[in-house]
Parts: sequence; C-alpha cells; structure tokens
Amino acid sequence: MTLETVELRKAFGGVVALDGASVAFQAGKVNALIGPNGSGKTTFFNCVTGMIRPDSGRTTYQGQEITRKPPHAIARAGVGRTFQLCRVFPRMTALDNVLAAVRPGGFPKGLRGARSRSDLDRARGWLTRLGIEHLADAEARAMSWGQQKLLELAGVLMAEPETILLDEPAGGVNPALLDRIGALVRELNAEGRTFVIVEHNMDLVMSISDHVVVFDRGRPIAAGPPSVIRTDERVLGAYLGV
Repeated sequence: MTLETVELRKAFGGVVALDGASVAFQAGKVNALIGPNGSGKTTFFNCVTGMIRPDSGRTTYQGQEITRKPPHAIARAGVGRTFQLCRVFPRMTALDNVLAAVRPGGFPKGLRGARSRSDLDRARGWLTRLGIEHLADAEARAMSWGQQKLLELAGVLMAEPETILLDEPAGGVNPALLDRIGALVRELNAEGRTFVIVEHNMDLVMSISDHVVVFDRGRPIAAGPPSVIRTDERVLGAYLGV
C-alpha cells in the first residue's frame, strides 16, 4: 500500500465530514474514490494533503506518518494534488505556471530559481505531453476550463510526484478532452505513478481504475476492483440510489 489512513476523523461544528475513515490505496495502481455528494471525499483529500488537520486518526505514506505535516512537506515526500476548482495563476503564462511548481517555497521564488535551461525544457515538455504547448505564452485566464485542468496537472507533474491525487478531473470538460485525460492517467500510471482519483463520472472511473473505494457518510463502505463495485449492493443503495 502507498497511502493509508487509520480512523481519520474530521468535523466542522456539528457536521461530521469524516467518521473514522480507514482506507488503503494500492501502490502503482489507478485508485478511485467515489461516493455521493457530501460523503467526505474532498475533505479526505484535504486531510491527507495537509490542507486541513484531522481531529483524530493518522495518515501514512510509504510507511512514514504524514498526518500533521504541512502541505509543502507532503508534496516533497512525493504526493501531488489537483483541485476540484483549478488552482492556477490567471495572469501568468502557462509556461510560468508550470515553472512555479519547481520551487515549493512560493511562486516568485520559484520563478527566479527555475529559469535554468533544463527546467525550461522540462516545463515545455510537460506542456507538450499534455497537448497545450501552443498555449505556453498565453495567460492562464485566456485558456478554457479543460485546458486549465491540464495546466494544473502539468504543474503537479513538474514537481515529479510518485503519487498524484486528482479531484474531479472530468468536471466541466468536453468529451474529447475527457478521453485525453483518461488516456493520460493510464500512460502516466504505466510509467510508474500511482493515482487516487475523486470522480463522479462512472464511465471514466470504471474504464481506468484498478481499485475503487466507495465513501458514504464520511467512511468507506466498499472497496475492490470495478467489476466487484458495479454489483455491490451497498454501493447500489448508497451511491446509485437503487
């Protein structure tokens, strides 16, 4: 297992978002985390990546506890993450957005320290790999929503994480781009990267995932390969509403 939580709990006032969530994701695989709205998926991501602190429980990554480490330390440990709402610098070019990921100490420092030829070549290489090299000199705000999602992923990849958490990569993108994202995940996974994907598009989840974890009311209710999850009665009841 690469990323594992034990009894992770988080409440916001009287609302329990995570209720003792114990989850293990498989190393070297495409893992999916699904569940109805409000089931705790994004809160889980936020706790795992240090964006918020859980009230109790612990998280380990490759056997090392990361429960209360800050986000930059977790990123340095090898965990990259995208967000449901893209986090890009809208008035910076696509190339500068990717270069900003080279130095976790902040984007101004990152840009000053990331202008080496090797970093420029790597940044352009990721833009090319994701199919947006023609937008290298365009400001991020001029890009479509789907292109911004690819740009955010390029920035994550620039930091060379071993494990990548994607929060709703299919949200708001057109079918052609959706196919491209699915193919990219599979290509990058074949190169050795582990993925954990929060997603509502079941066609995408079932087509690219090796292992699926299902959340309901802040905790996992089922886990297994897509073929098993499709017919699990708990999933059909909680998530598919039948």
